[in-house]
Amino acid sequence: MIAGIDGARLIARIEELGATGRDAEGRLTRLAGTDADRAGRDLLSGWLHAAGLRVEIDAIGNIYGIWNPEGATGDPLMIGSHIDTVIDAGQFDGCYGVLAGLSVIEAMQVGLAPARPLAVVAFTNEEGVRYAPDMLGSLVMAGGMAVEEALAIRGTDGITLGAELARIGYAGTLQPGAIRPHAYLELHIEQGPVLEAEGVALGAVETLQGISWQEVTIRGTANHAGTTPMRMRRDAGVAAAGLLVFLDELARRTEGGVATVGQLRFEPGAINVIPGAARFTVDMRNPDEERLQAQEEALADALEDLRRDGFEVTATRLARFEPVRFASEIVTAIETAATERQLSCRRMTSGAGHDAQMVARIAPAAMIFVPSRGGISHNPAEFTDPAALIAGANVLLDTARRLLA
Repeated sequence: MIAGIDGARLIARIEELGATGRDAEGRLTRLAGTDADRAGRDLLSGWLHAAGLRVEIDAIGNIYGIWNPEGATGDPLMIGSHIDTVIDAGQFDGCYGVLAGLSVIEAMQVGLAPARPLAVVAFTNEEGVRYAPDMLGSLVMAGGMAVEEALAIRGTDGITLGAELARIGYAGTLQPGAIRPHAYLELHIEQGPVLEAEGVALGAVETLQGISWQEVTIRGTANHAGTTPMRMRRDAGVAAAGLLVFLDELARRTEGGVATVGQLRFEPGAINVIPGAARFTVDMRNPDEERLQAQEEALADALEDLRRDGFEVTATRLARFEPVRFASEIVTAIETAATERQLSCRRMTSGAGHDAQMVARIAPAAMIFVPSRGGISHNPAEFTDPAALIAGANVLLDTARRLLA
C-alpha cells in the first residue's frame, strides 16, 4: 500500500473548480454546453495535460485523460464522474470523483507500473438539467443511445446539445465507446444522511435504485372562480393535488419506494380562474424492479380513475432505468481497502442516479460514498469534511491498485 494521494492538491483543485462558473451573485451553475461548462472543461483539461495524460474527447463531449505506462496492455481501468452541475449547486457533486481519479493516477505515476492503462473520465450532462435525459454522456458511451440522437436533443432553451458542444470546442471526433473500460470505479459524496447519521466513514455501494420519470398532464375545464359552483367544477388543480397525495402515500407503503413531484404548473395560472390544466413531473424510485413496476402500475390505475371522472389525462415517459447491482468482487475490494486504512465501511444502496449505472452495462463497476453533512446536496450548503474526501480518495487508490494487480 503506497502512502496515498496528494490530499492538499485534491482539495485545492475541488475549490478552484468550485469557483469556476459562478454568477454575479456567487451561485455555482455549470449546465452542460454553457460557457461555464467550457470554463470547467478547460480547467480540467489543463490538469490532465499537466499530469502527462493523453487527452481524448469523444463525439458526445466526454473527456478522457489516459495514462498508458510502458508495457501496459489491454482496456483501461476507468475512474470518473462528471463536472456539470445543477443550478445553484454545491462544489463536490461529481467533481470530487473526477478529481480524485486524477489524484489516483498521479499517485500511481510515482514508482508504479500497472499492467494495464488507467483513464479518468468526465462524462457530459450527468445532471440532465439543460438536456434530458440525465447521465447522457455515459449512456451514449455504454451504447444505450445513438450519438446522433443525443446530439440532436434540444435543451430547455431550444438549442441542441451538438450545436453547443461545437460552440464551446468540445465536440470530439472519437466514437463513444471506443475507449472501453476493463472495470469502472466512481467515488462520490453520498448526497444523503445515512453515513453521517451512523458515524460510518465510507459506503461500498452494491446497488443503485431504479428510476422512473414521467410527465403527466391533466385537463379539466377552466372557469370563473366565483361563479362556478363546487359541484359543477372539473378542476385540474384539485385532481393533480389528489394525485400528489396518492403518490406520497403509495411510496410510504411500498418497501424501498420514494416518489417526488418536482415540477407543477397550472394553466391558465390566474388567481381567479379554475385551473383548466395541470402539468407535473413524477420521479419514482425503488431498488427492486418488481416494486418499481408496481408503483408505476398503481400510478397508471390512478390516472385511469381520473379519466373515468371526466378528465383528459396523458402521461409521457421521460426516462426509465432499471435497478443496478454492482460487481460483487469490486464491492468486496472496496471493503478490504477501507479495512486496511482502518476506516469503517458499510454496504449500501444509492438513492441517486450516477454514471456508474450506465457503465455497469458494459463493464464491472462499483461506487464508493463518503459522508455528506446533513445529507444535503444539489445545494450551496453541500459539504464533506476535507479529511473524509482524502480518506475516500485513498480507498479509491487502494481499490484501483487491487483491480490492476
